[in-house]
Amino acid sequence: MKIIFMGTPEFSVPILEALHEKYEIVLVISQPNKLKKKGEWIDTPVARAAKRLGLPLYQPEKVGADVEYIRSFQADVLVTAAFGQYIPSKVLALFKKTMNVHGSLLPKYRGGAPIQRSIMNGDKTTGITIIEMAKKLDAGIMYAKRECPILESDTSTTMFEKLSLVGRDLLLEVIENIYNGALTGEVQNEEDVTYAPNLTPEEEIVDFNRPAKDIVHQIMGLSLDPGATIFVKDTKIKVFQAKVIADVTAAKPGTVLSLRKQVLIKALDDAVSLDLILVPGKKMLPAKDFVNGQKILKEFDVI
Repeated sequence: MKIIFMGTPEFSVPILEALHEKYEIVLVISQPNKLKKKGEWIDTPVARAAKRLGLPLYQPEKVGADVEYIRSFQADVLVTAAFGQYIPSKVLALFKKTMNVHGSLLPKYRGGAPIQRSIMNGDKTTGITIIEMAKKLDAGIMYAKRECPILESDTSTTMFEKLSLVGRDLLLEVIENIYNGALTGEVQNEEDVTYAPNLTPEEEIVDFNRPAKDIVHQIMGLSLDPGATIFVKDTKIKVFQAKVIADVTAAKPGTVLSLRKQVLIKALDDAVSLDLILVPGKKMLPAKDFVNGQKILKEFDVI
């Protein structure tokens, strides 16, 4: 079994490492490096892992731009995990088997942000589905599924870490049976399909005219990247952790209720405690440290 692996973020790295231990990875394909630090491009997590493991690395702007190069590696299996690019049919056709490690229990949450949106929607469980790659987005045959609970303390960051390991273990359990045809899988029910499109900048902005639990789910689902955004006049504050606090005051949504060792803001019903906060140019701070010396919120009435 010769494998080409496609992936980009940290989610993909444990899966690549596990495959490398047991199988022949002939090529790793990752997105181009898009972040700079001190004038130098920073490798994607998968690119960094490929170099560390001594594996050939390819980072095209469009993966379908050089099909013959990919063909030259004579791989018979393609494994993808959070690659982040559309893979055209002419590439998929090069392989005997294709497998994608998808971060939801399909057919729910097809698309690029299933983990974030499961938390933002207040789901209690999510999971991993191993599917065949298909031309239609995340619509391939489902080979295997495994559930994973979402705890109240979970953010998208912690769920990415958990699901990466779930996906790694599940893939290793089924890859041989998929390859030899013993596991044929099942077709997705199109009537049950929901979508999880990539996040938009508008979805980062917190609106306190919503129920407190919905705001907390939004904040936790966006943490740590990109983070939820609160505007205080011309200052943009990023929030990465929050919780619901029961409150029966008649204050209007958005009112700062307390800055005493906490940042407590009124929502449509209850209140939201902002527990981990970042101001541009500063470091991320717990609320009890943030309120010491900050002046951003002190110009507002505190009840």
